[in-house]
Amino acid sequence: MLKTSNAYGNITITDEAIIKVAGFSALDCYGVVDLVDKKAAESMPEALKNRSFNRGIKVFTIGNRIILDLNVIMKYGVSINAVAESLKSAVKYNVEKFTGMIVDSVNVNIVGVRV
Repeated sequence: MLKTSNAYGNITITDEAIIKVAGFSALDCYGVVDLVDKKAAESMPEALKNRSFNRGIKVFTIGNRIILDLNVIMKYGVSINAVAESLKSAVKYNVEKFTGMIVDSVNVNIVGVRV
């Protein structure tokens, strides 16, 4: 949970709100099929049944800095490096725009590939 204040008062942003913004941004990137929990990736068919914007994302906050971990399934045939870099910059930009805080890092873990 992020807490900050300005001239108008105190602002509190929950981790769930940050996760939603990061999830929408991640799934909007070309080449990203879904977000999954690492544990759910072991049983891949169950992980692919329902799409959720808050699965597979963890938020860590240190002061006013945010660190995000994303577990993604990518589309087969795309450049993993290019998609991962695009994903990092899109999520970083949107979360910083939403929160007004600094995103220190976005860690992308590719859990699987789907045809």
